[in-house]
Amino acid sequence: MQLFYHPELEENDTQVIFPKDESKHIAKVLRKKEGDVLEVTNGKGFLFSVELIQTGNQALAKVLKVKTEESAPYYLHMAVAPTKMNDRFEWFLEKATEIGVHEITPIICDHSERKVVKLNRFERVLQSAMKQSLHFRIPKLNEPQSFSEFLATHAEGDRFIAHCEDDKQRFLLKNSIKPKSKSIMLIGPEGDFSSEEIQKALEQNWQPVSLGDSRLRTETAAIVACHTFALANQE
Repeated sequence: MQLFYHPELEENDTQVIFPKDESKHIAKVLRKKEGDVLEVTNGKGFLFSVELIQTGNQALAKVLKVKTEESAPYYLHMAVAPTKMNDRFEWFLEKATEIGVHEITPIICDHSERKVVKLNRFERVLQSAMKQSLHFRIPKLNEPQSFSEFLATHAEGDRFIAHCEDDKQRFLLKNSIKPKSKSIMLIGPEGDFSSEEIQKALEQNWQPVSLGDSRLRTETAAIVACHTFALANQE
């Protein structure tokens, strides 16, 4: 199945008008014609089967049927420090979307090598990964926040921080997850969170966790965390 993305499409709409670039792709590249059926998602959990009634510069289709994707039994918010090289963070975004993540916030930390983040490219990566993996929900991508701002504005759910400092209170993440719950996972930059950041999180009752014995790159740690949450919530 080839999946198209149209964020403005709503559940009760009876037709869809594709933007010019998508219309050109449909007609010129895919060589679709009137009467062909396409599968379209709005990224909000809905899949629309639509029939083309007009192609060309402005493709138009009528909605034949709509179905919904079941919501995941858990909610995962990943707060991850952007990597120095953008392609490594984009790799995380792509794989996390395929595995399952609901919300992502880039966080700027004391040891962050990248402190300026442009979201336009990241949004396109999420869209592409959603379509490739045939998901009907696109993760919410938030504006970057400083570590302190993030702690101050996120007090809900089970809150975990993965760090590399010696800490007898750290447990393996896989043994700390409560299935079917809302969770926030903090992943720091190369060089880890600063001692001050770790202490601040602990003072606000964030739970310190380990992802295993290996020291992982930021993007790898984030993917391991996503996969651990997904496995913990398999029925």
